[in-house]
Amino acid sequence: MASFKRYTITAALPYANGPVHIGHLAGVYIPADIYARYLRSKGEDVLYVCGSDEHGVPITLRAKAEGIKPQDVVDKYHGIIEKAFSGLGISMDVYHRTSDRLHHETATDFFKKLYENGKLIEKESEQLYDAKEEQFLADRYVIGECPKCGNKEAYGDQCEKCGTSLSPKELINPVSKLSGEKPVMRSTKHWYLPLDQYETFLKEWILEGHKDWKSNVYGQCKSWIDQGLQPRAVTRDLDWGVKAPVPEDGKVMYVWFDAPIGYISATRQWAKDNNKAWEPYWQSEDTKLVHFIGKDNIVFHCVIFPAMIKAHGDYILPENVPANEFLNLENDKISTSRNWAVWAHEYLEDFPGKEDVLRYVLCANAPESKDNDFTWKDFQARNNNELVAILGNFVNRVIVLSHKYFNGLVPSDRKEKSESIDDELLAAIELYPEKISKAIEQYKFREGLQEFMNLARAGNKYLTDTEPWKIFKTDSERVERILHLCLQLIANLSIMAEPFMPFSSEKLKGMLALDIGLKWKDAGRTDLVKAGIQLQKAVHLFAKIEDGAIEAQIERLRATQNNKVDEKAVSKKQKPMIQFDDFTKLDLKIGTIAEAEKMPKADKLLILKVGMGEGAQRTIVSGIAEHYSPEEIIGKQVVVLTNLEPRKLRGVLSEGMVLMAEDDKGKLSFVSPESVMDSGSIVR
Repeated sequence: MASFKRYTITAALPYANGPVHIGHLAGVYIPADIYARYLRSKGEDVLYVCGSDEHGVPITLRAKAEGIKPQDVVDKYHGIIEKAFSGLGISMDVYHRTSDRLHHETATDFFKKLYENGKLIEKESEQLYDAKEEQFLADRYVIGECPKCGNKEAYGDQCEKCGTSLSPKELINPVSKLSGEKPVMRSTKHWYLPLDQYETFLKEWILEGHKDWKSNVYGQCKSWIDQGLQPRAVTRDLDWGVKAPVPEDGKVMYVWFDAPIGYISATRQWAKDNNKAWEPYWQSEDTKLVHFIGKDNIVFHCVIFPAMIKAHGDYILPENVPANEFLNLENDKISTSRNWAVWAHEYLEDFPGKEDVLRYVLCANAPESKDNDFTWKDFQARNNNELVAILGNFVNRVIVLSHKYFNGLVPSDRKEKSESIDDELLAAIELYPEKISKAIEQYKFREGLQEFMNLARAGNKYLTDTEPWKIFKTDSERVERILHLCLQLIANLSIMAEPFMPFSSEKLKGMLALDIGLKWKDAGRTDLVKAGIQLQKAVHLFAKIEDGAIEAQIERLRATQNNKVDEKAVSKKQKPMIQFDDFTKLDLKIGTIAEAEKMPKADKLLILKVGMGEGAQRTIVSGIAEHYSPEEIIGKQVVVLTNLEPRKLRGVLSEGMVLMAEDDKGKLSFVSPESVMDSGSIVR
């Protein structure tokens, strides 16, 4: 590894329109964390930055659908994402957000310098416009028929059925998602980054200067550059985003422009919080900048952002961009819209104490060179057959035997009892730190983890071959030598595990009563555990995962898919006939919502106080929080089923049900009287 004074590590900003899933973790955040932890262990000056990407059309669409503000959407998911990262030991030095004032300032200053120095060009163009809503339509505000495959619900930027990149103008029979009306063409002015002016620079910098980049990264960059680069709009007509400092009103920066600047604003926030200087991490040539991303972000980080940096002139370029491919789930593409995913925050709830298991499996199966597949059966097998049976078994046997034979005191190293098999183990302890280092520094994290497990296997084999339990009565001093060496190996494993499995690393150090200050430079030594030190009791590093836990996860995925099918079928299918007497059993009345508040720790529930006339009031828990905010439904008249048996929901007694209408897309609307009626009026 070339010598650098400091390292700036960035991980792609997750979009705050939903939680993070295992595809995000395997592709970006775990590899970046392994690299950052490894460098810190080596004593390097490391800054690992990330944050929520909180601008863009999908967020405004979700907010509009739910009747809330865009800020409410990003606040919710920023918290969920940040908590999930922390729970999995993702050791970011700062987790910022692009809706923060400091980011807006940083992005505005960046844009302003390009604008004032003539690095941007102005262009008038015809764009789709919603006359009813009086708004230009960003790409995701338009749906229509894909000209390539005929999909009737293609977006204005991409058809998710065939994967073709589109522009809104290419759609057949386009429709505005805001009003449902057919849009018209209207002229608007925007500012563009002239990427074509940076072709020569990019060819020299990437195609000639970075042939060592991963083949998938280099190949995608070459393909883009060879096709010829075109100016790309840096502004759009939208009311949610960083306001562009241009003469025209109503312009915000395109999210692709402001999001990568989020790395810089996150660094500034970290520096402010820690009383440090931020500039060396972005403006000094002795800093190594590494971007960790998924393959869908290669062009933005390797072509567009470097062109922005070149145009600006004050910032360093990345030394490497080790992008990963995609991770599939159970032989199917992960899909947030279909809920076909394993969400990080749900995993932490379902598998408490097994954070390192997920880290291990996602690294062992990381899509470093091609798309890979995550299955729950493989997850179980890797836990039971590798973590439990190899690493955990070796550690447990050594600690238990040390307590059994030597009262938990580290035995002496009886070198006079040395045998050739000991030399093999000592050679492995000395060799493997370098092998793992080489793999990590080449961004081959799967290989590094495999080498780590190979060292654990070597320990298991050594213990099995030497059989100390068979010779203790006849040669206890030989057993001292064996267990002493095994404990040195465990100490080394505790150091080398830290980048991959930090929670297990801490457990190992605790069992050995090791100095927590041990670093990577100490790996390879065989004097880490001193004779006579009192060991802690053995703690199981990993526990077997039973079939039932795995079946529950597989069933959840099946249910997700079945429910999607069933909901559509039920919405179109006539329910069984009933008698008139069945209908008369329903006591339906008009109620008026007097109070509404969110149910604590429940994203979907609102607690309603509904007036039923003559001073009567009912408490009703309703699952409408994703569609309505409490403040917007005060005074709303609704239809209430009043003779539904009361039921406690999260400790609140619900005394009825509010009737709702649901369309094919799952959007809920109140069933309300045409004109205001007295509360308590009967619905017939």
